[in-house]
Amino acid sequence: MRICDIHAHILPSEIPNFKTKFGYGGFIKLDHLADGGANMMGDDGKFFRKVEANCYDLDARIADLDYRGVDVQVISTVPVMFSYWAEPDHCLEVSRFLNDHVAESVEKYPERLIGLATIPMQNSELALKELTRCVQELGLAGVQIGTHVNQRNLNDEELFPIFAKAEELGASVFVHPWDMLAPERMNKYWMPWLVGMPTETTLAICSMIFGGVFERLPKLRVAFAHGGGSFPGTFGRIEHGFKVRPDLVAVDNKIDPRSYLGKFWVDSLVHDEDALAFIVNFFGESKVALGTDFPFPLGEEEPGKMIEGTSQLSITTKERLLYRNAIDWLGDKACARCLLCESERG
Repeated sequence: MRICDIHAHILPSEIPNFKTKFGYGGFIKLDHLADGGANMMGDDGKFFRKVEANCYDLDARIADLDYRGVDVQVISTVPVMFSYWAEPDHCLEVSRFLNDHVAESVEKYPERLIGLATIPMQNSELALKELTRCVQELGLAGVQIGTHVNQRNLNDEELFPIFAKAEELGASVFVHPWDMLAPERMNKYWMPWLVGMPTETTLAICSMIFGGVFERLPKLRVAFAHGGGSFPGTFGRIEHGFKVRPDLVAVDNKIDPRSYLGKFWVDSLVHDEDALAFIVNFFGESKVALGTDFPFPLGEEEPGKMIEGTSQLSITTKERLLYRNAIDWLGDKACARCLLCESERG
């Protein structure tokens, strides 16, 4: 079976010194190391994480995909690069730099890579222009966004035109947690990644459901990272709250949240066979797509191994998860040149 990974991150090998350029800090740069890797560093000198060459070297990435048996990879920036906190014009410049690199990467390996943009979500006008440029001029398949935009959740009315434009353009939207909530209470045990990320994703899904985004934009194609975070496991409570306190919950959308299950996608990155079987049953076998979080340690080391190895899924369902659902989320135009659809095109 073919394999498409919808959740993979990439960086340029060289990142400008945006602090010097803009006159204030908070941006990330790469310090290359003698062992071939690089440290992601804040411009204040604070270490963020180490990455290997497969994060920023295209040839190393393709060799890795060949070794791991991945036919097509959907690439997006590392979420710390979103820079929604920056001045909008500066965030736009950062976004354009990253998006041009993603487009160049796809152009070099059009049969293996599909690109998602990043946009300055803190300014809808600039975000709309960059999203349009990325889809219509650069040929990217869509956009990766954060689970929130500074203090605004994804139901914020100022963000709605961005989702409306994505629907109009036929652009896929991938929602990834970032800038996790309550950092003062999660400063040990890697809690932001283990607890904060699943919570962020749940907050994003609930915001889009209760805020009426999915109701108003039924053709919008959205996928959420990490199996939908903690949303599947807490949905019973979420739905019950909607029913018993509609005065608090159903203030912007009167439709039962259960009706939106099957209206959006999640990736398969849950690290447990029982959890995988659960989300396939919960969201539907057509709404879960392989995602690995390549090339980071919380990702899936052997793409598709858990899907292929579990006895809880049929062959047809496995095929859907490994690549067919990715085609549906991306849309025909997005993957017209890639190996993924070769057999589909006959």
